[in-house]
Parts: sequence; structure tokens; C-alpha cells
Amino acid sequence: MESLLSYRSRFPIIERSVYLINHSLGAMPAGTQDRLRDYAETWATRGIRSWEEGWWEMPLRIGDKLARLMGASPGSVVMHPNVSVCQSLILSCLDLRGRRNRIVYESLNFPSVKYIYEAHARAAGARIVEVPSDDGVTIDTERMIEAIDDETLLVPISHVIFRSGYLQDVAAIVGKAHRVGALVVLDVYQSVGALPFSLTELGVDFATGGSVKWLCGGPGAGFLYIRPDLIGQLEPAATGWAAHREPFAFADQMDYSPDVHRFLNGTPAIPALYAAETGYDTILEVGVERIRANSIRQTTRLIEMALARGWRVNSPLDPAQRGGSVVIDLPRGAEIVRQLASRDILVDYRPGAGLRVGPHFFNTDDEIDTLVTAIDSLLSRQGSQA
Repeated sequence: MESLLSYRSRFPIIERSVYLINHSLGAMPAGTQDRLRDYAETWATRGIRSWEEGWWEMPLRIGDKLARLMGASPGSVVMHPNVSVCQSLILSCLDLRGRRNRIVYESLNFPSVKYIYEAHARAAGARIVEVPSDDGVTIDTERMIEAIDDETLLVPISHVIFRSGYLQDVAAIVGKAHRVGALVVLDVYQSVGALPFSLTELGVDFATGGSVKWLCGGPGAGFLYIRPDLIGQLEPAATGWAAHREPFAFADQMDYSPDVHRFLNGTPAIPALYAAETGYDTILEVGVERIRANSIRQTTRLIEMALARGWRVNSPLDPAQRGGSVVIDLPRGAEIVRQLASRDILVDYRPGAGLRVGPHFFNTDDEIDTLVTAIDSLLSRQGSQA
């Protein structure tokens, strides 16, 4: 713990706030300001030459750093603005009009992802199968497996459920999907940077995520992983000039790049890539294994303190089934979050779930205690006003 706290000085916001909302927007590393100045200086002084001097390959170069964090091969990850773009790009590679057009996912999937598949169901006739949750916290793996059949085309699931922090058994789901010829899209937004995993070992076909949360990379830098042997087989319809074999030839017809460039589309969001890189470098330096060990210790501490007070915990109690956040269901939870913010204690609230707390490797145990003490105080005030 002591060695991890040596990184606190790199995150300016924790000098003035109890910042426990890294599951929603990770704290910004101070070095990000320098990188954004580098971007402005490069544009100002190199102009059009910036593309050939590094900008053009940034979506792949930065993607390779993420590949290291996710146990993926170099040349299998490309950067995009957000997960919605990435999931739509995957769908654009597939034919939804045939017999095999079922899309199976969990009811606790992130709403933005569900919107995309529901829209394609309306437009192209895909059939959606949504696997329910019995408790609003977990998803029964066996029920997920049973829902996947030989008419299933795609299984887009969350690695860690955003609403509860539940960690799904991805390997079991991938195993069933592949046995019946279906493809799996894994949303790792709530896991990358918080717990170690290998996309190669899990065998998923695609993965999507972004930099906003545990990666401390800020908004505008999402990413798409494609299983290496699939790259040359797929031709995205959601495409653009950056996917062309010779983009600067400005040919009249598309000729897809033979490598992962084919999963790019239009001009990349260069400023967001500059902003994201320091966060990735920091996570690589610290090591996800160390981050995970500390996260289990601190989230267990928080859960024990919550249960001792009789608070309902809407996250798995078993750390092997839990991501990096803890959800506590409190009366008037949204108002408590607002009151905590007025004290510079930052967490968030999700309807139907509760107050979400996401400590990262630079948070102290004292900050966990400060949060709990403040909630105690606010609940006592509620009781006296009732």
C-alpha cells in the first residue's frame, strides 16, 4: 500500500477531494497536461507534417499499449472515440438478415450498448434475446449459456456489470458461443486497468472499452479489439478513408487495408489520444496485478464497514466475483451523493442500484473511512429530520 501511495502526487484532484469515483471518471494524471501542450505545440509548429511524423499511426500505436494491458497481440487494437462507435463497427461487418441473427446479452448490459442492438433489430430484423437477472446484481451464467444456440450470431456482454460490479464468467460464455458458431463481444470498460485479464486466453472475438474510467485517460478515447485471425476476414460497412489500403491515394473505390487499419474509419481524434496516453503509461508502470490486490483489500474493507452498519450492498461479497467498485443501497441515495459532493467527497449514484464507490490504487484507507463517516453523519441527519 505504501508504495502505491507514492503515486498520489501525480493526481492533482486528490489534493483537494476525496476522489472515489474512478469507476466513472478516473482521476487525471498531471502529465496529461504536458501531453496536451505537446499536441498544441506539434500542431502549431509542425502543421500538416504532424500526420507523417506520428499522428497517422497514433490509433494503432496507442492501441498497442492497451493490448499489453489486456493480454492481446500487437496490431489487434485500434482507437475510436467511444464504445458506441466500436460496437456499431462490429455490427457493420455482419449479416443480420439470415437464420443466424439472434443477439444474446444480459439484462444488466450497459444501456448505450443495448440501444445499438435494439436499433439494428428494428432496422435489419435481428432478434434480441435478453437474459434476465434474478437479483439485479448478478447474471446466472448457466442461464446465459442456455440462451446461446445455433441461431445465435453475436453475444455482446459486459465483463464487469456497471450497475453492481459483478464479474461475469466470460470463459464459460465464450466456450458455449464458440461451440455453436457464435461470436462474442466483450465490453471491458469496467475491468481494464482495474483487474488483470487476457483477451487471448479468454478467446473473445471482439472487445470494446474506453479510457474514461480505471485507465485515467479521459473522454474521447475508446478502443476496439479484433481477434487477430478475424481481421482479414471482415469488411466493416461503417468505414472511411483511414481503412483504405492506400488512404492518401484517394481512390474512388474502397480497397481495405490488409491489417487492423481496416477497422478505422474517418480522421482519428488526435487530441483525445494525446490525453489518454499518460493514463495508460501509469497503469502499465504500476501493474494491474498490484492494482487488483489493493482493490480487493479496500473494497472488502468498505463492504465490511457497510454491512456492520446494516447498509444493503448491491455488489458481490465474494471478491472473485467483484470488479473494482462497490454499490451501496441507501435511502435517498441520490441526495446523499449531492451532499457528499458539497464536502468534496466524490462518488456517484445509479437508479435501481445505489451509491457507487470506486477507489483506485492511489486512494488511502483513510479516504474510505472518511466516506463512511460522512455517510453516517448524513443518515443521522436524515433520521433527526424524519
